[in-house]
Amino acid sequence: MTATGLTLLSRAAEPRSVSRLAASAAAVDGGVMSNQEVLAWLDGRRRAHAHRVERVPFAALRDWAFDERTGDLRHASGRFFSVHGLRVRSDFGPVPAWSQPIIRQPEIGLLGIALRDFDGVPHLLMQAKPEPGNVNGVQLSPTVQATKSNYSRVHGGSAVPYLRLFRRSDPRSVVADVLQSEQGSWFLHKCNRNMIVEVGPEAEAGEDFAWLTLGQVNALLRQDNLVNMDARTVLSCLPDWRRDGMRRALHADQEIRSWITRRRAEHEVEVVPVGLAEVAGWHRTADEVAHERALYFKVVAVDVSSDRREVPSWTQPLLEPYGTAVVALFVRRVDGVPHALLRARAEPGFHNVVELGPTVQCMPENYAHLPAAGQPPYLAEALIRAEGAGFDVVLSEEGGRFRNAQSRYLIIEVGDDFPDPPDDFCWVTPCQLDELLRYNHQVNVQARTLVAALRTL
Repeated sequence: MTATGLTLLSRAAEPRSVSRLAASAAAVDGGVMSNQEVLAWLDGRRRAHAHRVERVPFAALRDWAFDERTGDLRHASGRFFSVHGLRVRSDFGPVPAWSQPIIRQPEIGLLGIALRDFDGVPHLLMQAKPEPGNVNGVQLSPTVQATKSNYSRVHGGSAVPYLRLFRRSDPRSVVADVLQSEQGSWFLHKCNRNMIVEVGPEAEAGEDFAWLTLGQVNALLRQDNLVNMDARTVLSCLPDWRRDGMRRALHADQEIRSWITRRRAEHEVEVVPVGLAEVAGWHRTADEVAHERALYFKVVAVDVSSDRREVPSWTQPLLEPYGTAVVALFVRRVDGVPHALLRARAEPGFHNVVELGPTVQCMPENYAHLPAAGQPPYLAEALIRAEGAGFDVVLSEEGGRFRNAQSRYLIIEVGDDFPDPPDDFCWVTPCQLDELLRYNHQVNVQARTLVAALRTL
């Protein structure tokens, strides 16, 4: 999607919360806790969480079993999630048809961050939380990170702390409240309620929680595998504190909306649920469900014990990808106004066919066997330019469902000589992204991480 000049767009007066967030983002040296105290707290939480994760054969799973008829992997309660098969036909990408396992988790989870003023500066209540799939155990998480099965206590475990702050929140205290998707290639129609709620002195930090300024969280986001995926997606839903009363953009908001609608109408994605046993090209052994060419991902089983979770021990399946993904956002300044190059991505698990993704989003190993024409657009250029990236951090994906899933996130600035992109790509300003993030299922989870990262630069 191309254009020749900037469009000047007016916007209404910003809420008071935006200027307060700017003060929190500027408080890089901390508030309630100094930076040194934060690092000491995180180190202490890592030592305190006795967290063991062990690969086991499927036969060792408790309360999980493969359906004798379909081969689907399900929990005995019928809750939590299940692993099904999916047959896909799509005009997006180099492969027109394939079959794959996919996680189905129809219930809507809750991801929430509490916001509280200390001496006039907003602080975020962040949690040090271990997840079985994390490469390093404990990562910085939202105040609340829970599936409906968890907070409904299907597992018979303890209650989720701070849940009432979000489920019983006064609408006047809500800063953000939106349904957002997760990985559309690994989840079928999965979404979570992303919330940010202002609270008062009644909310105090427990030992696994800490009040941090936005500036401190932004700094931690630039460290490998520290701020988890769920925290990053909620952070992206914060109003962008850097914007002013007027904005200029290559494309008016209506053009952006029309482009997204057109891509949703024109892309063809057909998904047909099938039994896991019917997924062509995949095989099941005693301890994994894997692709015959050792590509994409595998489904494995783990046994977990933790003295700091709602239940002390459990078993579960996890999806484990092969390799580290490359997720890159190209940024270009037009008359001083930054624009991000977004791609309209069609993934089989999306609710609305297409969501806006980063410039590049792929696992390079999965394309190595394809000819040059089948390689993802801009991948080679992203890898060449990576050395000069303004943001280059390896971050974990959701550790409750994925094992050792990591992505290299890059923000790369390009010049005025960058050629016009193909039709699936469009230059969008941070202000326009901020507006899109107010609505459900517009920006995918990888792009939301990069939105949060872009605000740290």
